[in-house]
Amino acid sequence: MKVVIKMDYLQYGIIILVLVVIALAILKATRKDAHLELNKLVEYLGGKENIISTETNLSRFKVTLKDVSIVNKEAIQKLGAKGIVEIDNQLKIILGTESKQLKRYIDDLK
Repeated sequence: MKVVIKMDYLQYGIIILVLVVIALAILKATRKDAHLELNKLVEYLGGKENIISTETNLSRFKVTLKDVSIVNKEAIQKLGAKGIVEIDNQLKIILGTESKQLKRYIDDLK
């Protein structure tokens, strides 16, 4: 009886281990590469040369640009922006938690 119980626990342990490995593989496959996303976002903003200054406020990313007309707003929204507001040479982009990370990334580029 003791041998059967130990075998059951061993089988359950192996099954749980396999499920955890599968879950981690799925998470890794579906997780977006943040570095590539930030590169694309800078590119869609017209490149680092087009960016004059940046600010963040909670989930909003405010960027002052040299030329707003070269910004690809559609592509920025496809990357996950929830909204974009253009005022003169500024864009206010609602990004969520990524706004602070984007500001640090752009500051490091300059």
